[in-house]
Amino acid sequence: MLNVAVIGLGNMGKQHVRTYSEINNVKLVAVSDEDELKGDVMVKKYGCKFYKDYNEMFKKEDIDLVSVVVPTKFHEKVAADVIENGVNLLVEKPIADTIEGAERIIRKAKENNVKLAVGHIERFNPAVQKLKEITDEGRLGEITSVIARRVGVFPPQIKDANVVIDLAVHDIDVINYLIGGKPNEIDANAGKALISRREDYAEIFLKYGGATGFIQVNWITPIKIRTLSVTGTKGYAEMDYISQNLILYESNYKKDFETFGDIVTFSKPNKVEVGVDKGEPLKLELLNVIGAIEQDKEPLITGEVGLVALKIAMDVVDKISKANNAHS
Repeated sequence: MLNVAVIGLGNMGKQHVRTYSEINNVKLVAVSDEDELKGDVMVKKYGCKFYKDYNEMFKKEDIDLVSVVVPTKFHEKVAADVIENGVNLLVEKPIADTIEGAERIIRKAKENNVKLAVGHIERFNPAVQKLKEITDEGRLGEITSVIARRVGVFPPQIKDANVVIDLAVHDIDVINYLIGGKPNEIDANAGKALISRREDYAEIFLKYGGATGFIQVNWITPIKIRTLSVTGTKGYAEMDYISQNLILYESNYKKDFETFGDIVTFSKPNKVEVGVDKGEPLKLELLNVIGAIEQDKEPLITGEVGLVALKIAMDVVDKISKANNAHS
């Protein structure tokens, strides 16, 4: 049985604590946060220990795995301290607030021979996994485009990231995963509609050779929407991250040739409501990391995978900054 702990008791940190408490083959031994009131709540609810100083926690507790769920600007410092104590860790996305910081975390984890995972939770959404299975089987044919919408109201707990780093990084990672590569061209538009200091909406265009990815993210839409659609040469798929529903439309068409060129005639597509074994993505993510430690293998989302998503997100931010400077 692995002993686990959580550093950071904000909204997402609390979810990590709850989820660990529901997993049979681990023991939640401790939590850490600067806010003692938050710690007291966790102690009373889950029977774990609380430490205001996580370094003291490492001195007094035998811990095998830690979730680092602190604000992004503290990821590198906290991750480095965890690694120096020889403890395996999952760092919530994005892996760090700079590319250099992410690279240092990855290098330090390798040097200390600890497992490092990054919390790109949407990879573990059962609907995403099923969609990946469908695309890999070729049921959609060759992918031509992927469109993602991740919009809703501003989350007040996000203090140090813009909408690209906080939200779009999810879909950047998922599109890379579905297409099986990295974009060779990036373009973006963004602005500050309701928040003066950080971009709260963005549209991102990614080019993957013959395929494209389009991402719309914002903190200004009054309803929460989390959808993804994939168009291929043999069909079209629609997925909802929240409901975990997945619908596949298989194309029915025939091609003819006339003197002025090819003619493609479509008939009604076959609509398939794909069966998805629904589950909680966070629990599936933590189980993956636990399994990687128990079986001494790499987790699905390694530090390198997190770095790729961060680099693309940073490229998007750079494009936006240059465009804004050109217009000012």
